[in-house]
Amino acid sequence: MPIVLQGTAADYAPTVLLPGDPGRTRAIADLLDDPRQVTEHRGMLGFTGSYHGTPLSVQTTGMGTPSMAIIVEELLQLGCRRFVRVGTCGGIAHGMRTGDLVVATAAAPVDGATRSLLDGDPFAPVADFDLTARLVTASRAAGASPHIGPVATVDLLYNPAPDYPERWRARGILAVEMEAAVLFTLAGRAAAAGDAVAAACLLTVSDVLGGGATTEETYLPLDELEAATERMIRIALDGATA
Repeated sequence: MPIVLQGTAADYAPTVLLPGDPGRTRAIADLLDDPRQVTEHRGMLGFTGSYHGTPLSVQTTGMGTPSMAIIVEELLQLGCRRFVRVGTCGGIAHGMRTGDLVVATAAAPVDGATRSLLDGDPFAPVADFDLTARLVTASRAAGASPHIGPVATVDLLYNPAPDYPERWRARGILAVEMEAAVLFTLAGRAAAAGDAVAAACLLTVSDVLGGGATTEETYLPLDELEAATERMIRIALDGATA
């Protein structure tokens, strides 16, 4: 039995949405048909139900790549095969605004957990093309115009380096977040071993960085963030079950 999730294969659907926040997990579960709670161990809430007839689970991952890595490793053990991270990010691309959507095609592994998995080798963790394309299609069908491209996965929410948004923007990075790189790496490793595993990532821009602006100064009010993430969740559900 997995150490953290404390579940069995019968508890989870093949497709799983992965929010970091347990509150967001509950919000997603409320949109499922006949959801049942399958775990709450260590506060990592998980629910399984269906969406428009397709079995689907939602599992809290916590914050940061070490926590995400644990959850994804255990979900893989339990037979889950399609993963969609749904979370927030700090936008750094020119013209990006709070409330915008980002569909990540790849994630620069600036974090320690992904680098440990890679033994320090250079590597570009990428999302699954087909699953990512479904998220793009679902976004546009909902009237959104998502930013599509690479993000950077970092360890620090509050980075003291004043120039780091500009440095990553100059490399074509759209946003910074804290989990996607290890998700893409673990999914890619499983796919390379012959399993039909796919991972994608849909993000809401909660704040914008650069030009002297800070997270605290630009962070969306919670009511506006809740409305923006609800739109993201519905798009993720449509894309993941397409």
